[in-house]
Amino acid sequence: MPAEDSRDEPHALDRSGTGGEPGAPAPATRPHVVIVGAGFGGLQVARGLARAPVNVTLIDRHNYHCFQPLLYQVATATLSPADIAWPIRHVLSRQTNITMLMARAEGVDRDRRELLTSEGPLRYDYLVLATGATHSYFGHEEWARYAPGLKDIEDATQLRRRILLAFERAEVASAPETRRRLLSFAIVGGGPTGVELAGSIAEISRHALAPDFKRVDPRTARILLIEAGERLLPALPERLSAHARERLEAMGVEVLTGRPVIDIGPDHVTLEGGEHLPASTKIWAAGVRASPAAQWLGAETDRAGRCRVEPDLSVPGEPDIFVIGDAAAISDRAGKPVPGIAPAAKQMGSHVARVIAARLAGTPAPGFRYRHAGDLATIGRNAAVVKLGRFELTGFLGWMFWGIVHVYFLVGARNRITVAMSWLWNYLTYQRAARLITGDVEPAPVRELPPDPASLHPPA
Repeated sequence: MPAEDSRDEPHALDRSGTGGEPGAPAPATRPHVVIVGAGFGGLQVARGLARAPVNVTLIDRHNYHCFQPLLYQVATATLSPADIAWPIRHVLSRQTNITMLMARAEGVDRDRRELLTSEGPLRYDYLVLATGATHSYFGHEEWARYAPGLKDIEDATQLRRRILLAFERAEVASAPETRRRLLSFAIVGGGPTGVELAGSIAEISRHALAPDFKRVDPRTARILLIEAGERLLPALPERLSAHARERLEAMGVEVLTGRPVIDIGPDHVTLEGGEHLPASTKIWAAGVRASPAAQWLGAETDRAGRCRVEPDLSVPGEPDIFVIGDAAAISDRAGKPVPGIAPAAKQMGSHVARVIAARLAGTPAPGFRYRHAGDLATIGRNAAVVKLGRFELTGFLGWMFWGIVHVYFLVGARNRITVAMSWLWNYLTYQRAARLITGDVEPAPVRELPPDPASLHPPA
């Protein structure tokens, strides 16, 4: 009789967390730590437990770790996805006490101490939820169809497709109003992501694409940066915020502050007061909401859906469950909410690893103390704003510092070298090497070609 096919077993997860490798300790001898999410926080927990007497299972719906601060450069064809993403298994390949599983977390059964996943339940002794955040449209989820956000590689490649297709379709459009709409880009949200996207789209249209189109002039593209608040980059001092606005406007970006968006459609953005702005490409960078981790636990949340946690980052009433990163709500020593940025997630991850190790050793662990290193955002070529304690940098020095910091925090020497060389090549040549439109492309809505290409794009 043939052996039973294990593929018929719907819940065939190895619950021990050892991965079933030869020589692995018996399940009962070591506590099992389950980490959900391989972002900055989750990966930091896993690394911090490398020498701890535990078995670790890391679960993520993707098989890669993504460096989110540079997603906008994938969306604007500066970098390729492989430049900012790495296979999780390779990153942790030398860590002997860890198993990586590609699955989707769906809930937590606290009574049975099980994480519920798309591949079946998984028992835990300690559970770390580093599930991040997603886009928030403030009750207007229908806007997501027309104004996608930027949270992962799929978002970035889809945005790159939309941006580049806008220029291709403008090339074949005959009506001037159609060309203007196709070459109008509206970014909603004046935080770091919005500022960086606006500056990068301005650069690609003014420099990289300008010599390549003959029937339309990419330099005529209209880039709108819309912010509901009174100024850009509200986390930075007013002087740096004003500097960022000045540099963007010098690049041709139209900055609209104090102008909340009230409607987004397939070819427009409508502002408070009824102002209607035609735009074929819209990008959402205005808000985020936490993952449903707190809902899985029935825990208290803040307005953004983040789980309120104890000083050691554990869930109230559940000392063996931790929530970190964008999914956690905790304040620093000054009473200010810890921001949802990569350094904060990494600090939380390191802290949770220390807490778990201390508990196993029977020693007390201090509460989490966030150390804010600074704020920075790039605006474009030779332009960035940096706030480090009392020090402020702008212009070329700020831009160089921003680049060094981001290269340093990339994972692996190959990616650091690749990104640094790509930036150098772009700086010297004004080119964007990753200008690929992938997937099936629907026909442009307007097929008629302008009769006189030279009149639309005169030689420089």
